Amino acid sequence: MSYEDQVQARARNQARLRRGMFLLPSLFTAGNIGAGYYSITQTIAAIGSNGEAHTHLDWAAIAILFAIPFDALDGRIARMTNTCSDFGRELDSLADVITFGLAPSLLAFVWGFHFLPDSVNPQLRQHLIQAGAFICFLFLLCGASRLARFNISHDPQPRNPGRPGRKYFVGMPIPAAAGLLAATVHFFYAYPVTAWWVAILWLALVGLAGFLMVSTWRFWSAKEINLSRQHPFQLLVLLAVVIYIMLRYSNVMLFLVALAYMFSGIWARAAYGWSRRRRRRPNRESLPDHPAEPDQLGPRFSD
Repeated sequence: MSYEDQVQARARNQARLRRGMFLLPSLFTAGNIGAGYYSITQTIAAIGSNGEAHTHLDWAAIAILFAIPFDALDGRIARMTNTCSDFGRELDSLADVITFGLAPSLLAFVWGFHFLPDSVNPQLRQHLIQAGAFICFLFLLCGASRLARFNISHDPQPRNPGRPGRKYFVGMPIPAAAGLLAATVHFFYAYPVTAWWVAILWLALVGLAGFLMVSTWRFWSAKEINLSRQHPFQLLVLLAVVIYIMLRYSNVMLFLVALAYMFSGIWARAAYGWSRRRRRRPNRESLPDHPAEPDQLGPRFSD
């Protein structure tokens, strides 16, 4: 084989390898879609189950939580392998609508409202089911709107800017909002809600998660975690310990992490508002309490 043939063969192999690398992020996106589809099927199965609804609902919640690492890895792998493409971005957005929009909204409705017993006041029960269906639909709509805004925004800035040089999300990311609902269901071992006052609290939490997605408040971005540093061993050990604790005590830990992330965005917005009012207060206090006397207003002009 001549030298030119060897060069051409090497180029063909590199092109074939390059095409294969483009498929790698899409495989993780496909796993994301598969987890969302499994969650939907388990939620539907819970409706017709006899006494085993909590088992199906728990698997539905776990599937949504399991899809979050898939969603985080597909974009990171695409950036690491330099295989970002418009097709991959669109596929990722459609996958997020299914897994983190449709699946958690359906899970939230079935777990929080569908199994309310007949012992609850019939009129109150009907109102709760109707309100739950509407709020869960708003959660799905807010999630889709959040993704659309993210796709068209090139350099979004939160209303309460953070530290310079740090990366933030504008609005709560849809995987975090879906993870909050799924972690709450998993925390209660997916036993359906049977008390009307719990259904009202659940209604408020789902509505709050939807609002935070379309807000312009800042939320911490995990993209700052860099695994390609020169000495990533300490970070890998820390991540291994965290993952073990998450899996061993998943009911409690995932719920606490989800709540902490949600309240971090709320606290950041409140702290920014307080700091702005504090900065304005000295300026107001520096102004005179009473209007100046006529001779203090400057020279007088006669008619």
